[in-house]
Amino acid sequence: MTADDVVVLVMAAGRSRRFGRDKRTARLADGRSLLAATRESVSRTYPLQRLILRGDETPASLGLSPSVPHWHVPSSIREGLGTSLGHAVRTACLDPELAHCRALAIWLGDMPWIAPATSEVLLAHACDDTLLRPTHDGQPGHPVLFGRTFWPELSNLAGDHGAHELLVRHRERCHHLPVDDPGVLRDVDRPHDLGRAPLRS
Repeated sequence: MTADDVVVLVMAAGRSRRFGRDKRTARLADGRSLLAATRESVSRTYPLQRLILRGDETPASLGLSPSVPHWHVPSSIREGLGTSLGHAVRTACLDPELAHCRALAIWLGDMPWIAPATSEVLLAHACDDTLLRPTHDGQPGHPVLFGRTFWPELSNLAGDHGAHELLVRHRERCHHLPVDDPGVLRDVDRPHDLGRAPLRS
């Protein structure tokens, strides 16, 4: 599978409750905003992506270019990542521009340190009927790739647990791929996480 066969959903509609303020516009040590840095990481490999925002937001309101492709989660949805993800995947299923896509990748908006080599490993193993997740030191990380076979189930997600139950339900189709990339485990929960660049092993 090539990068052109995959759409990346950059999940950025959360409320940053543990962070204490909107972490998406918080600055990393190099001066970039967290969300801008994450999008740059995605763009190094994947040309096709959709930024998932709250219903009352625009990319420009978060310091990004107004031309960034994005979808909205309705403002009435406040039930967590699973509900936001389900809504985004329903939109993907109906988008004629994505009819050729054979997989989608779930990339959390607070994970800017994932290496391009990790994406290449995932693409090399991706199929329509597989679930792929990178691991580092035995720990599962992100992004997670879902073959198109699983999109209907993803579209029915709700609640705050993301796609974990789907991965468990289809464990025989879920492949964990070891990568030499601690960035697959590194997200930003609290302000002190912003200044810690991931160590390369």
